[in-house]
Amino acid sequence: MRRQPEHTPFCAALGFRSPNSGWQAYLRSTAKVLLAGFACLPLLGQHLQPKVYVASAEPGPWVKIFSAAGICASAAPPEPEASPATWQARLQQGEWLVLEGDSPLARNFGFRPTGRTVTAISLDDELHPEEDIVWEHAVRVPVFEVPLHARVFSRERWSGAPLVSGFATGRGGIVWTAISPGPRGYERFPFLLHAAAELGLDPPFRSRRLWVFFDPSYRLRADLSYLAARWRGLGVRGLHVAAWHFLEPDPSHDAYLHQLIESCHRQGILVYLWLELPHVSEAFWDRHPQWREKTALQQDAHLDWRKLMNLANPDCFQAVVRTTRALGTRFDWDGVNLAELYFESLQGHHNPSRFTPMNEDVRREFRNSAGFDPHELFDPISPRHLSRNPGGLRKFLDYRAGLAARIQHQWIEELARWRERSPHLDLVLTHVDDRLDSSMRDAIGSDSAALLPFARRYGFTFMVEDPATVWHLGPERYQILARRYAARESHPAGLAVDINIADRYQDVYPTKRPSGVELLQLVDRAARSFSRVALYFENSIHRRDDVWVSSAAAAVKSFEPTGGGLEVESAAGFGLRWQGEALLDGKPWPAAGGETLWVPPGRHRITAARHRIPLRLLDFSGTLLKAAVLPDGLELSYLSESRAFAILDQAPAEILWNGKPLNVPVWKNGQEWTVVLPQGRGKIRIVAGVGRSALR
Repeated sequence: MRRQPEHTPFCAALGFRSPNSGWQAYLRSTAKVLLAGFACLPLLGQHLQPKVYVASAEPGPWVKIFSAAGICASAAPPEPEASPATWQARLQQGEWLVLEGDSPLARNFGFRPTGRTVTAISLDDELHPEEDIVWEHAVRVPVFEVPLHARVFSRERWSGAPLVSGFATGRGGIVWTAISPGPRGYERFPFLLHAAAELGLDPPFRSRRLWVFFDPSYRLRADLSYLAARWRGLGVRGLHVAAWHFLEPDPSHDAYLHQLIESCHRQGILVYLWLELPHVSEAFWDRHPQWREKTALQQDAHLDWRKLMNLANPDCFQAVVRTTRALGTRFDWDGVNLAELYFESLQGHHNPSRFTPMNEDVRREFRNSAGFDPHELFDPISPRHLSRNPGGLRKFLDYRAGLAARIQHQWIEELARWRERSPHLDLVLTHVDDRLDSSMRDAIGSDSAALLPFARRYGFTFMVEDPATVWHLGPERYQILARRYAARESHPAGLAVDINIADRYQDVYPTKRPSGVELLQLVDRAARSFSRVALYFENSIHRRDDVWVSSAAAAVKSFEPTGGGLEVESAAGFGLRWQGEALLDGKPWPAAGGETLWVPPGRHRITAARHRIPLRLLDFSGTLLKAAVLPDGLELSYLSESRAFAILDQAPAEILWNGKPLNVPVWKNGQEWTVVLPQGRGKIRIVAGVGRSALR
């Protein structure tokens, strides 16, 4: 839910293991994937992927840390097979060494114990001085001397004892920690990968699979061109923009939104209208006090930032339809997200001051069917008070869930009609999950089993949002969540998931908000389990996570060196850090430029090559299925849920859709050209050229 989480009892046994159990089994299973997939690579010219070796008695946590970012981590060979002198040479060639605590190898590199110890339970991180990093349990930690040329990234808060340090040497480097990072990989040092990035370790992959939610009230002074470029680097495919700020026409607000949409389109990013009904807008709330939702205490339902309206009232419903429909036509949207359309609150009937809906329309309708006013459930002196009337409460909670489904059906049908005038629109339904925490049905009226088939009938992507009650359960919850939906859903490939990057109300460690290694594990597990991953919201993502999130979302299945080339496999396609030309499956590949080679879904062989590329595909917002180099340009086949954006290194002279000329917008953006392509499955031929009159 998009609000301050509330304390809700959550005692259902979900089968999650404790953080300290099962890492050996996880390591064994992960090792199989790594050996078959993210295999440690030999040198392949300019296309070397990071190789990380771990000198630790328990390498399991380090495997979790690096594999979430797409990097192979394996146990360091013992001495004398790998002496300090040997390591010096290997580091110079671009390999990385992780040292944990005290060892002969650590001492040779200048990390030496002093014989003193300190009790550590919190730390200061040089890269994140604003973060309150606290461990769940205090640990007695040896105090070390670190080499003068090493950089200390984290220190014990009170003594200043170094906890994370490292240095670069040649094309590689060393990362050292005083103790283990913890069984899950993030319990103690959440920003280890940020430290490695400072030393020069780069993520190997990129992706364009992420959605992010955007509320401009947090970005009033930000440069929109800068933000759009940043989102593209983050791997954003679609931006979901808070619609309630723009419902009423306003010259300055409208100009801002037009500029935002164009800036995103130039960077190949889709822009969605994000509705958060029954909140409509501040102005709508002020103009229509007669339609305000009521809580069980008969107060106006102004809860947190949302001001809720009574969508069960036909006049209110029609007014909101007219308002949102006008917003849909005023701007060049690529999709619509109908998000969180149910009732308050996570505490359910246990908190009458937040419990909705209790407006006159709902009370009258329920009274006519059940024979009593539901307001009596919350009247302490009424014989029908919920404490004395569990059967009546059950009737109202079931009615409430049915009402939520009825209103959702109305809005799904309404948005489906928008496609009649804008066939390219991608429609999304964001819905809080009720399968991990089944209490959500009674708490907010969420019933995914009743809603999902209806959404499918109208072609909606169903995006699962896990409620605040389960945010503390760790990254593994997304695999469990995906299995529970796949067991009932005939088209699991169309499911998306929403990760809330927000402060959690539970006792969580080491940070209140998922970030660093924990965030990357969340994204990695979600990307392997769902077709698309959304992050709420873009302003809550640490800037230093930018460089890693795109790689974590790539979810590459395998990556192996074979006979001078690379054998790769992925379910959704990904970008590979690469320079120069390449052959894909033995044929010249045009989707390679700058520092990224874009690989389509499936299993492929990549080899370096030297050939002329008349036109390069630098980036693509859809799913690239096939591509070919032509003498005068390129040809590509793709799939896209909305319009697709192809970013080229030259202006196109001609664009052909299934052999016929296609007149579409083209934007010049620095040294790149962005082409708008039709929605759906298509085959496009683009002829290279300059001087196109349609350039903007």
